[in-house]
Amino acid sequence: MPRIGIIGGSGLYDIPGLTIKECKKITTPFGDPSDVYRIGEFSGAEVVFLQRHGTPHHISPHKINYRANIWGFKELGIERIISISAAGGISHEMKPGSIVVLDQVIDMTKGRPSTFYDSDEVVHIDFTEPYCPEMRETIFTAAEKAGVGIKRSGTYICVEGPRLETAAEIRVFSMLGADVVGMTGMPEASLAREIEICLAGIAVVTNYAAGITGKRLTTTEVLETMKATTERLKSILKEVFTLIPLDRTCACKNALKEARM
Repeated sequence: MPRIGIIGGSGLYDIPGLTIKECKKITTPFGDPSDVYRIGEFSGAEVVFLQRHGTPHHISPHKINYRANIWGFKELGIERIISISAAGGISHEMKPGSIVVLDQVIDMTKGRPSTFYDSDEVVHIDFTEPYCPEMRETIFTAAEKAGVGIKRSGTYICVEGPRLETAAEIRVFSMLGADVVGMTGMPEASLAREIEICLAGIAVVTNYAAGITGKRLTTTEVLETMKATTERLKSILKEVFTLIPLDRTCACKNALKEARM
């Protein structure tokens, strides 16, 4: 059974049922990751868990060292990552509590180091499908086996933060085709592709985005909704770990082929 990485976002600070065997601190060529990598076992699979915002939660989205986080997984031999994050629902069908398996992303961030190739080497990766299709299919099957309802597609728009969005911004994002909004999806996904790691994105809709309902947005709502969703996430992950094939057949593993100038 292959080893898999999990990135936990706001409100997901551990994985219930994960037996931790080792905590590994890594320093990368790009600096220090957000936290130690917790290596353990879940449902018979070896899992490497990283808390994106550190322990305790103290790193703002715009200050996360995304390059170090992803590179650390590579150093640990990880070829597949499931990235879990909280998001605001823009589309009306993206109700709080929804679990969305993302298929597209729109990057609205600014000022974040967003590539491993920023020296003399010029690399242009294909990012038509930003999330690994093989892993997405595995998650679909896992959710069916677990009896957990999910949204099988969703476009995630990533903003800089740390402030929340205005109602006018959300209206614009809706016109652009975004279904959910968050602050951490990029450059996390593109960095994984740059080093040929398969990455799947799961967004938990913790609240409606600004202006959708007229209610004031609070971090309390985010944490409470994520906590209420944990058992359903756990059920999906438990099945995912038993379904992931040993060998990768997706294009992610060859992302650098014909990408260098």
